[in-house]
Amino acid sequence: MKKIAVLTGAGISTSAGIPDFRGPQGVWTQHPDQMQVYDIDAFMKDKEKREFSWRWQKESPVWNAKCTRAHFALADLEKAGGLGVLATQNFDGLHEKAGSKNVVNLHGTILTSHCMKCGEKYDTKEIMKDLDSIPDPRCKKCGGILKTDVVYFGEPLPAGSMEKCMEEIGRCDEMWVIGTSLGVYPAASLAPFAVQLGLPLIIVNQGETPYDRLASALISEPIDQAIPRMVGEVLK
Repeated sequence: MKKIAVLTGAGISTSAGIPDFRGPQGVWTQHPDQMQVYDIDAFMKDKEKREFSWRWQKESPVWNAKCTRAHFALADLEKAGGLGVLATQNFDGLHEKAGSKNVVNLHGTILTSHCMKCGEKYDTKEIMKDLDSIPDPRCKKCGGILKTDVVYFGEPLPAGSMEKCMEEIGRCDEMWVIGTSLGVYPAASLAPFAVQLGLPLIIVNQGETPYDRLASALISEPIDQAIPRMVGEVLK
């Protein structure tokens, strides 16, 4: 069985009720001012913006979203031994909820949080329970500012995440890019990296990407139809 390296973006979760950010109907396309929600400098320096960020994240559809057919199909691919690595630009945790284990969260996760001062870890859901009475959450250990584990603008990616992806891609036979416009770096660079290694690149996306010309196949059918079908073909 061939091994597949996968990179997913917001498009795999839109059918779960989570809107994308940069698409034609994306959150930031329609409301560019809301990008400040994930600006690390604004978050750390401005209490009002920090409170808005927490409030905005509490109201996110992420908390009630259910895994899609595509999420479950990729989990099945991994269980069968056909998935080399699952890198994702999403921070919704749906890949893990679907049962995937070898997930690299390039842009972090909203499910956990930490203290910016001492590093103490927290379950974000527990913070959200008290957010109405504590709109600017603080660390119970040292009083430092709390922040979700989402990678904000101005922050580096999780240490070693890109290196792990590149190492794992080198052991794979094919690369699938699913539901991403490949416009956010360095995550987007994984697509041309795979091509440089000689892997066929399959792009499953509704819109164009900068790397369409490198792809062995461009698939525009709905992701929840395409991915289960593609997984089925690998598992034959």
